[in-house]
Amino acid sequence: MLLREAMADPLLERYKVIVLDEAHERTLATDVLFGLLKEVLKNRPDLKLVVMSATLEAEKFQTYFSGAPLMKVPGRLHPVEIFYTQEPERDYLEAAIRTVVQIHMCEPAGDILVFLTGEEEIEDACRKINKEINNMGDQVGLVKVVPLYSTLPPAMQQKIFEPAPAPLREGGPPGRKIVVSTNIAETSLTIDGIVYVIDPGFSKQKVYNPRIRVESLLVSPISKASAHQRAGRAGRTQPGKCFRLYTEKSFNDDLQPQTYPEILRSNLANTVLTLKKLGIDDLVHFDFMDPPAPETLMRALEVLNYLGALDDEGNLTTLGETMSEFPLDPQMSKMLVISPKYNCSNEILSISAMLSVPNCFLRPREAQKAADEAKARFGHIDGDHLTLLNVYHAYKQNNEDPQWCYENFINARALKSADNVRQQLVRIMTRFNLKLCSTDFNSRDYYVNIRKAMLSGYFMQVAHLERTGHYLTVKDNQVVHLHPSNCLDHKPEWVIYNEYVLTTRNFIRTVTDIRGEWLIDIAPHYYDLSNFPSCEAKRVLERLYNKRERERAASRN
Repeated sequence: MLLREAMADPLLERYKVIVLDEAHERTLATDVLFGLLKEVLKNRPDLKLVVMSATLEAEKFQTYFSGAPLMKVPGRLHPVEIFYTQEPERDYLEAAIRTVVQIHMCEPAGDILVFLTGEEEIEDACRKINKEINNMGDQVGLVKVVPLYSTLPPAMQQKIFEPAPAPLREGGPPGRKIVVSTNIAETSLTIDGIVYVIDPGFSKQKVYNPRIRVESLLVSPISKASAHQRAGRAGRTQPGKCFRLYTEKSFNDDLQPQTYPEILRSNLANTVLTLKKLGIDDLVHFDFMDPPAPETLMRALEVLNYLGALDDEGNLTTLGETMSEFPLDPQMSKMLVISPKYNCSNEILSISAMLSVPNCFLRPREAQKAADEAKARFGHIDGDHLTLLNVYHAYKQNNEDPQWCYENFINARALKSADNVRQQLVRIMTRFNLKLCSTDFNSRDYYVNIRKAMLSGYFMQVAHLERTGHYLTVKDNQVVHLHPSNCLDHKPEWVIYNEYVLTTRNFIRTVTDIRGEWLIDIAPHYYDLSNFPSCEAKRVLERLYNKRERERAASRN
């Protein structure tokens, strides 16, 4: 939000004091803000900037902010005893479950917080913990096992604040609450009653490969700073214990002091567009606390140039000016700005909003078949983006009814968020006189226009079906597979995709069928075959170009 305000008010005249909390997290936005505010302070000696954190690299920040004074406020934490494993654990998930059971059997009353890396892993652990402890019968106390991750419905998230179960009988073993969470529980919230923390030492982190333009979440070791934060969760209300599922030697020798800053492992296209809008043209000399790799910056400039947001000299174009006003990735901004040309801005607004929120499809383990059948009812033959559009339309037609969402395995919170995002985007469209319009639903061009508008933004995220039966990303030639969650009942020759996901295999997720001839109509500058690697897609495009030339020649005659 502050970065957006700086676009209209570069010196942030509205503020006398700005507080940046949790500065150690080093998100993309905070790193850009550091550089921006450092520049603002030179012109605003009256402005006070307070940088706060529980685990800050104090010397580094003091040096960066020209010797700013350091103030230490002692916390009120209770002592936390740290335990390490004697040997490295081969399977941290199994070790975490085993440790939970041991604590419940042997330790005094107190709730447990377990840190894991993602939704699937957390749900799996919750089931196994329940099963293990239920098998012990009444020789141990009851447990309430609660998952916690960002896409969990609000009602489920609130369960973490409920008390532990009471003992089965007077004087019997105590009940215990067990919260199994992503690193959202490191700093974002405090759960009273936590006495024991189990830290396997991993989290999911975003990484970016600029050569193949792939941003993905990988399970990586945490930093020492994160380990300290996790341990601190055990000492909020009374003395606690932290069980680290790695050796003390590993903690001392292998963990980085701080989490690697996001700016060094992210796609910077959106950041570069924001900086250009803020009037910062010399990106190489912008005062980043940790400057990103030149290759990552160059790749971001190249992407923005292909999208038409920057000209060949790197200056912001009129299109780029408008795109920068949307709080979205540049590809999505381009798709929105161009959508009136295809007479489908209302639909593209809805699709953009749906892509900006967590997955709207719920698939509870106990009702997977029913959930899959419900999802299939929304499915569109041409792909996932249009399936999302169907969901949004149905949600509005059913008056945003939470009960309808529940019955159709739709995440009501995600849809409500999408509706709010859409309203925000409509306001920006209106401010820039971008027409709100739709093609007649009964026209055969209705879905064609929507797919062409999407391709206008995502023409760099295209995959081609090879004769071998697998997909190859165009230009980068990466072998990929359609994600199992896709709604297609066939394998189209060409698809655009929203996400490239690296797991056990390379998947493309949220895909839609497009036509090869649209590529040479909509993005001829990108599909210039003289700069194209030799591949099957190139040969198909050559045939399409030749066909187009023959048609033009025939029309001239």
